[in-house]
Parts: sequence; C-alpha cells; structure tokens
Amino acid sequence: MNLQTDVCIVGGGPAGALLGYLLAEKGISTIVVERTSGNEREFRGEHINAETEAILKEHQLFDKIEALGLLKMKKVEYLYGSNIVKSITPTDEDHIGIHIPQPHFLTAVSKEAAQFPNYQLLLNTSVNELVQDEKGNYTGVKAKQNGQEINISSSIVVGTDGRYSTVRKLAGIVASEETHGYDVLWAKIPAPAGWVPSTKMVLVNGHQLALFTQTGGLIQIGWNIEEGTFNTLRKQPLEPFLEPLLISFPELEPIVREHIQSWKNFVCLKVFSSKADTWVKDGLVILGDAAHTMTPTAAIGINCAIKDAHVLAPILEQALIDRDFSESRLKEFEVARRTEIEQQQEMQFEKEESFQTNFLEVVGH
Repeated sequence: MNLQTDVCIVGGGPAGALLGYLLAEKGISTIVVERTSGNEREFRGEHINAETEAILKEHQLFDKIEALGLLKMKKVEYLYGSNIVKSITPTDEDHIGIHIPQPHFLTAVSKEAAQFPNYQLLLNTSVNELVQDEKGNYTGVKAKQNGQEINISSSIVVGTDGRYSTVRKLAGIVASEETHGYDVLWAKIPAPAGWVPSTKMVLVNGHQLALFTQTGGLIQIGWNIEEGTFNTLRKQPLEPFLEPLLISFPELEPIVREHIQSWKNFVCLKVFSSKADTWVKDGLVILGDAAHTMTPTAAIGINCAIKDAHVLAPILEQALIDRDFSESRLKEFEVARRTEIEQQQEMQFEKEESFQTNFLEVVGH
C-alpha cells in the first residue's frame, strides 16, 4: 500500500492526536500512525493543568472531552501518617488539575479529526524505517499493519511516539538520559463512597506515596521506591510494604486488601528524564517525551506534550505554505519550546529533592 500526505505523525497519543486534528482542521493532509489498537496501556499521565485546559478550550475540544467524562480535583493534601500537615485548595480556578482518562481524550479528538476528509488514522501500524531522498531530507516512513507493508510519502515526519521513540532512534538523534533515584509502582483501586476528588501525598521512608482520584470512581496509587529495587522488593512479603498506606488511609483497608493481593497488582515504571540533542532534522520533528522525557513529578508530561503540539501546528502550516521543510525552518519549534521544557525538567528535580520539606513541621528536620 502506498499513501501520500503532507504530514505523517508517528504516535497517536494525546500530542499526536491533537496535532493531527489541528493540521487536518487547516486543510493539511495528515496521517497518524499508531502501533496499538488505540487501547492504551493502563498507567500513564492523565492529569491536565489550567494551561492545557485553556488550549483545549481554544480549539473547541474541551466540551467534547468533558461529555465523555472527566474529574476536577478539589484539593491537594500532604499527610504524615494519618495527619494532614498541609492542604492546598483552588484559588482562581474551580479545581487543582483535571483528570481526563486517555481513552476519553483520544476518542473525542480523533472523532473531531475524522470529520475531515484529509485526515487518516492507521491503528495497529508500526513504523520500521524512515525514508530519505538523495539530499538526506526525510520524505516519509515505511510501516507494517497486520503484516501488510505500507509506504507513506510525506513532506514532514513528526515523531510523537514517546520516551522510547522509534522515530528518534531511526533518525539518529541522540538523547541523554538522567535517572532520578527512584522508580514508581502504579496500582489502581476503587474509591470508597464519599472520597473527595483530590491528590494526596504521603511521606514514606523519604519517598513519595501519592493517591490520585480518577474519573469513574477510581484511585490511582503512585508509590515511589528506590531505583532498581522492585525485583528485590517483590521477593519479600507484601504486607509490610502496604502498612504505611493503610496507616494513612485506614478507610481504604478493605478495598486495598481486595484489590492489591500480590506484587502482580503493581506495574513498575522506570523513571528517567531525557534531553535530545536536537528536536529537528530536514523534514522531521520530534516532540513530547520523544524529545524530552519527563518524570511523573507534578504530572506535567502530558501538559508539555500537548503544548508542544499546539505550538508546532502553526509552524508546520506555514512551512508547508512556504514549501520549506529544512532543519533551520523547523528549528523555530525547538527555539520556541526548549527553554521552558528545560526549566520544567529542572523544576521536577527541585520538587523531588524538596519533597520532604512539605512535612517539615512534623518530621522535625
């Protein structure tokens, strides 16, 4: 199968879906290639901030997503044991962050994009090669869908394919990784009746234990553990590990015991941040985690990626009008975003290092 398009987007997560919609809306032919069936893996960033909310409203997408279901957080609490030592409530907004299930985001945005005849979404399709012309410009991708080979010719290739980006690797873009000293164990349990939509932070052995209320009556648990220790940890009894959670939230005990019965109920995320040495080449752009992997701290990864798409769309539109897909032209995107991204990565380190200060009064340091 041979396809032709203005922009080929590799990766159909939030940033890829949004960028595809924004380009298709402008009459730009766009193909989004997604290796999965669209049912994303269970644990990923789904909390958006006020800036992302504003971007989605600007593009008339927020109401469409809200119709499928979202949840506004009413407070952030810091607990030491079972004592609340710090509480943050909204000031100007009516929430402190919003939980949007990724399927709701992708369904709403893809449905809006699908109304444009110049938009195409290819699911179960894996890119295995980038195509270049004799001058080295990227001019498309080779992919496979259910065993069938697909050749996609494009003016611009965009990689929005995450922290282990295939596009980045195939383009030979080097990314330096930095570990943060911890990994995260994720689990999910039902919320008890009357549980206020919130983010709750607990200090456990110097590490963060976080509970995020989710749409649909769920609580996502993010439990920071020392980097690389999960294999050792899972050989030990589960009960002592769960004890701090049950001490801080005794009301969750019956639910935790029902839904977290073994280490298999946790998913371990290896935590690192990364910086790519460039985000652009002739005819190619990477964004989101592909360009700058964020850690789970402050739940900003999805927000950074969505803003990337929002900033990149008009730059690509103008580049296509001018027929200039050179690295120097596409560099406008990197120039517009890199400083803020690096500041936010630095902020993540600072928040991680200063996490214990939220509990100073009771810890007594």
